[in-house]
Amino acid sequence: MTELATMEFHPQPQAGEARPWAFPAPGRGTLGNGLTVLRCHRPGQQVVAVEVLVDAPLEAEPAGLDGVATIMARAFSEGTDKHSAEEFAAELERCGATLDAHADHPCVRLSLEVPVSRLPKALGLLADALRAPAFSDSEIERLVRNRLDEIPHETANPARRSAKQLYKELFPAASRMSRPRQGTEETVAKIDAAAVRAFYEKHVRPATATAVVVGDLTGVDLDALLGDTLGAWTGSSAEPRPVPPVSADDTGRVVIVDRPGAVQTQLLIGRIGADRHDRVWAAQVLGTYCLGGTLTSRLDRVLREEKGYTYGVRAFGQVLRSAPDGTGAALLAISGSFDTPNTGPALEDLWKVLRTLAAEGLTDAERDVAVQNLVGVAPLKYETAAAVASTLADQVEQHLPDDYQATLYRQLAATGTVEATAAAVNAFPVDRLVTVLVGDAATIEEPVRALGIGEVTVVPAE
Repeated sequence: MTELATMEFHPQPQAGEARPWAFPAPGRGTLGNGLTVLRCHRPGQQVVAVEVLVDAPLEAEPAGLDGVATIMARAFSEGTDKHSAEEFAAELERCGATLDAHADHPCVRLSLEVPVSRLPKALGLLADALRAPAFSDSEIERLVRNRLDEIPHETANPARRSAKQLYKELFPAASRMSRPRQGTEETVAKIDAAAVRAFYEKHVRPATATAVVVGDLTGVDLDALLGDTLGAWTGSSAEPRPVPPVSADDTGRVVIVDRPGAVQTQLLIGRIGADRHDRVWAAQVLGTYCLGGTLTSRLDRVLREEKGYTYGVRAFGQVLRSAPDGTGAALLAISGSFDTPNTGPALEDLWKVLRTLAAEGLTDAERDVAVQNLVGVAPLKYETAAAVASTLADQVEQHLPDDYQATLYRQLAATGTVEATAAAVNAFPVDRLVTVLVGDAATIEEPVRALGIGEVTVVPAE
């Protein structure tokens, strides 16, 4: 009979002492050409993220040329005075780098990610793209055709169609915000290389731009590197553009975008509210998260878990534009989709949730879960250099102080249940919400009218 071997158990590892975490603070400086630079050393982050913000907002697009900022942004990676479009793409690939760009209401943003060992080469390519983009006739024509091909697909997408209608409803017709960010078929078709060059020459210059660099910068002489690359970019020293105020009409009403035969209804409810400069923002973020920020939120619990109307409903706040003087606005919205027969009952229950919130408030348990989800996971959210760089760029874009994000997390942790409730109720008043429904009007119009949540208008899907 063999003797059983004695097992030796090693001591169980114990968790170390928790270390305090705060969103990293950047260093700030200015190059000789006027370019503002924010830098943030993140040990261990061997992939460096660079964001460049150019003061070329959509509001600056010439009349009738909506979308020219988007075409310009896409054309930055389509060749320079040194490389053709194919050569530029090949050089980026040799660096293991990615370069993306997009245009939005506040500005045009370029985003570069590259291994730190290839940073000098990649920054040189980025600088060339900003300094001397080719904007060749053939490439601009191709980008315009591509954009025109995208528009019908966006129109066919219920979520995109609902957003287009909501912005049209909320903002005055003369406001750039009332029209699609990337232009319409009519305006994009008018864009040519001359229009792109003219927009570039008028608005793209280092003196009104900002670069954000985040990553492990150990052994990197960033000052010299920036001076040799982005520092070679030249331009006039024009002042930043004035930021017009945001005005909107949030009179309670319902617009049905008719999609005959649609098996489900796409919902988007919205209004304009406080942005990040307002002291209520932290409480608004917390209250909105409790209302519809996650699978355990109140809207999901009722509409998804209890009633089975939807796969999910979300409430959120999205900053639209901020001004240096601290004024601005955010879109406060609720989005989701329901099967067509249950559209009326689902909307009725959604409004019941909002009214109950006003009457009874949030619970301490809801508040605690929201704080844990928003604040407790922040260190994981910002593990990558790209996530840190994007948030720092958001702060620049919205004219916020460099320590804003770190301050916000402290404010979220200190916000009480009563404050969060009041902010959520003020964000979504039941009589001041514009509701857009993309669905089968023949089936949903009468049940929606019966709810009495606002005047109902039906428009064609286009």
